[in-house]
Amino acid sequence: MNRRDFLTTATLTSAGIALNGCNESHHVAIDYSKHPKKHDATKHININKNKKTVIRLATSWPAHFPIMGTGVEKFAQRVEDISGGSLQIKIYPKNVLVPALAVFDACSSGQIDAFHSGPYYWKGKNSAFALFSGMPFGFTAEEINSWMLFGGGMDLWREQYAKYNLHPFLGGNTNIQMGGWFRKPIRSLADMQGLKMRIPGLGGEVFSRMGVNPILLPAGEIYTSLERGVIDATEWVGPALDIKMGFYKVAPYYYSGWHEPGSVLELTFNKHLWSKLAFEHQSMIEVASSELNANMATEFHAKNILALQELKKLNVTLAQFPNDVTEAGKKALIEVVRDLSAKNNDFANVYKSIASYLILSKEWSDVSLKYFLNIR
Repeated sequence: MNRRDFLTTATLTSAGIALNGCNESHHVAIDYSKHPKKHDATKHININKNKKTVIRLATSWPAHFPIMGTGVEKFAQRVEDISGGSLQIKIYPKNVLVPALAVFDACSSGQIDAFHSGPYYWKGKNSAFALFSGMPFGFTAEEINSWMLFGGGMDLWREQYAKYNLHPFLGGNTNIQMGGWFRKPIRSLADMQGLKMRIPGLGGEVFSRMGVNPILLPAGEIYTSLERGVIDATEWVGPALDIKMGFYKVAPYYYSGWHEPGSVLELTFNKHLWSKLAFEHQSMIEVASSELNANMATEFHAKNILALQELKKLNVTLAQFPNDVTEAGKKALIEVVRDLSAKNNDFANVYKSIASYLILSKEWSDVSLKYFLNIR
């Protein structure tokens, strides 16, 4: 008998004697066949005691970037606190270990262990990836979380990412985003023709069909490009982050949006590394990532409503896209979905799941939330 078996046997024997003494006059027979065998958690308890695991996580954001950057920093601290220090996630802002838009490849190859970014940045690898962030005229934050967690979205996402040795989690949601900052007003669809605009994902694909030249730029390059006229417009997120970026100083026309009604951010791990993590460390990450995901959307809402009041005091024109622009966007989305589905079975399968879930979700939203908002 080895030492572990001896200790286990001794502990169980002592417990049995104690219980027998306490219940001698009130003995109750238990039919264990009626009680399903529970998961053997003992093999996971304290296996990391006196050990320390360090995970290198790179982000696509600058250091301490509000909400998105600070959100993942809080996540890392939460994991360390829960684990009692046995699991540490070291955060590396963009360009420290790898460039902002190189985190996917770096994590896939094992150069880094994990990253925080947005799935739509990787649509060049697989157009289906953009759908996991969301799409124009599509899911709200609440709806896409529902699809991901209870409508099969997460299974599809992990199936696709596994081909790249990656294992994703929901890493937050920006909530509904604004349509962008423009140097000149948009009075009709004609004013969109030839505009150079920073806009990623399927939104960029849709705007391209509307005559816009979409450009993908990391956060740190957007303001300078806008100021120098390298681009004519940019979308970013919403008032809370946009006001800090200073876009209003060089592009004072701010439009409401429909291109990203609820965009998912990702917390993604190297799949090989994930499989090697201890069971309890995996569980801690799962719990902390759920907290990160829930908190981020509500933090965006809380800070957007305050930042909007600040923007109204500045020389900013709040506007909505003309009807012909919005209608052109809807037609363009149909074309984009049709063409990408024909070229990529992955895109077609993911979109099919989204479309069926969205139909049901819209029907419920129309009879509940839409009714309420209209009368409020």
